[in-house]
Amino acid sequence: MNPEALSALGDLFGDRLLTSLETRICYSFDATRKRFLPDAVVYPVNAEEVRQAVLLANLHRFPVVPRGAGTGFSGGSLPVRGGIVLSTERMDRIVSIDSGNLYAVVEPGVVTEALKLEARKRGLFYPPDPASLKFSTVGGNIAECAGGMSAVKYGVTRDYVLGLEAVLGTGELLRTGVATAKGVVGYDLTRMLVGSEGTLGIVTRATLRLLPHPEAAVTLLAFFPTNRDASGAVNAIVAARVTPSAMEIMDRTAIDCVQAVAPVPLPGGTGSALLLEVDGTNDSVRWEADRLEEACRAHGALEVRRASDAGGRDDLWKLRRSISPALLRVAPVKLNEDIVVPRSRLADMFAFLSDLSDRKSVRIVNFGHAGDGNIHVNIMISGADTDETRRAEEAVAEVFRKTVEMGGTISGEHGVGISKAPFLEMEVGPLGVAVMKRLKECFDPNGILNPGKIFLDEAAVRG
Repeated sequence: MNPEALSALGDLFGDRLLTSLETRICYSFDATRKRFLPDAVVYPVNAEEVRQAVLLANLHRFPVVPRGAGTGFSGGSLPVRGGIVLSTERMDRIVSIDSGNLYAVVEPGVVTEALKLEARKRGLFYPPDPASLKFSTVGGNIAECAGGMSAVKYGVTRDYVLGLEAVLGTGELLRTGVATAKGVVGYDLTRMLVGSEGTLGIVTRATLRLLPHPEAAVTLLAFFPTNRDASGAVNAIVAARVTPSAMEIMDRTAIDCVQAVAPVPLPGGTGSALLLEVDGTNDSVRWEADRLEEACRAHGALEVRRASDAGGRDDLWKLRRSISPALLRVAPVKLNEDIVVPRSRLADMFAFLSDLSDRKSVRIVNFGHAGDGNIHVNIMISGADTDETRRAEEAVAEVFRKTVEMGGTISGEHGVGISKAPFLEMEVGPLGVAVMKRLKECFDPNGILNPGKIFLDEAAVRG
């Protein structure tokens, strides 16, 4: 960046413009552990400051990379072309919660769990629950269209965004959507911005749909001999017209990881497990839990454990919640992919992954959201062995090809960012990529916003 641009940013942000190496390093990486050093970091506190920063970027032609908490797994918030990281962490107000009309208005830096807890105080429920909810922000969730364990019943972030205020790549402030349950006037610009990874606009305020909080919940943990048995139970549950609020699957690779650090008693012959939860009224959850248990036992469950009190349910969740921390003990580097296949192909994909692990001689740990067909494929490597790294990267490409072949998608939650950019055309085709690029130019004609993401061949900021 040129001195004139930095001086103008200093006039705008004062001591909220930081250029020290220490600060820039802190904002140079995300959960991918890849590093790209920005030229500076700024901390706006309102939409007008975001707008002015983008106007300066257009004037001086430097990139603006919006960032929430940096918990993403696709590199979406990395400053791959330098420029400034625009952190929304100080725009963290829950502006209002309307209990009568069931919506909240929030700024992008609000931590997801904070919104959930504040809604809960009013007997309300904000369903999206990414695994990073204790740290990730609403703005980041919107940028990546975050999912989570409850998506099987409640959907993902986009299903709760009623309207947005966002600064476009031109520096214009756009307001989209409504605060009502219905609204179909014109193109759905709200949906256009959700999941756009900060490449079309920077969210400065969001109107989010809320629900009444469920009265009760019951959790079940079922153990099966094989992934095919567990997958059969998943399909039987869907056929029984019961929609759990969580339906998590763990294959033996994931179970073994947990057993090494936080052992859970297992029945003999366990090869797979399902963590199931239903919520609703006291009467409905008992009935639905009975249906879930019947489906599991009919498909060969070795054992089904069940709990309705908070402590007992937490104990059953231990196996699922312990997987990610346990992975840190397996290997220092993980290639974390989040494919989705049709539910009917879950067992086939698990079989493919087992074979792939053997063929490539790399350890692959699998778990995920069975109700959505969303599998988290974790290829664990040392990071120090170049041949092992090559085999792991080849395995990733094979996983994506197989996923698309099965009628699935290469990302259900993490987005494209830089990690999946080489494979974008594999899924959406050349015309799909071309149309997306046309939209990018409409929202951001100078390529200011988050350049180098989604499109592998995207040039630097356009002069």
